[in-house]
Amino acid sequence: MTQVFVNEIEQLKKRILALSAQVEENVILAVKALRDRDEVLARKIEESDELIDAAEVEVEEEALKILALYQPVAMDLRFLTSVLKINNDLERIGDLAANIAKRARKMCKSPALPIPEELHQMGSLARDMVRDSLNAFVNLDDEMAARICEQDKTVDQLCKQVFSFIEEQGKANPDNIKYYLHMLTASRNLERIGDHATNIAEDVMYLVRGVIVRHRLSE
Repeated sequence: MTQVFVNEIEQLKKRILALSAQVEENVILAVKALRDRDEVLARKIEESDELIDAAEVEVEEEALKILALYQPVAMDLRFLTSVLKINNDLERIGDLAANIAKRARKMCKSPALPIPEELHQMGSLARDMVRDSLNAFVNLDDEMAARICEQDKTVDQLCKQVFSFIEEQGKANPDNIKYYLHMLTASRNLERIGDHATNIAEDVMYLVRGVIVRHRLSE
């Protein structure tokens, strides 16, 4: 490929990495807003989601332009298709972080009630999975990516435990049901963040190995 193609690929990498950094930060801050009952921080995250949406569109347009102009093959083609898929997952993670921030803001309007330790664990693990999936992408580390896929099972299990807690509290304290419903939604959003981080990890494995591993990890 020409030097112009190489330069465009490098520019695309910079765009997707910048988007990755913003999304990762929003996940970290959303978890913090939920944990600390920080209404100001939560509102800031909600407002910044528009920037993530705009960046996602720019990355997609750039990747499609490169595909149309150069018709790459082999590793270059896998890279571009992976970028398109990862870009979509990043945008969805950004949306979910904004949704968690919204739930955190609404929970701030109620008295401070117990939050299960499992929800904090979910937040930390989902945050780490996003960070590690992006590091795996940057470093083309398929072994790290495989470990992330395994961690998703833990997030799912924690989510079930949070649901059990909320179910018990809802029955015991029906007056606080809105608070616990916001908590439930936040936990579901964290679970989905874990799913999207897993998608990114699977795309990294495809990029490195040239094999689609989705639905085949048990093999």
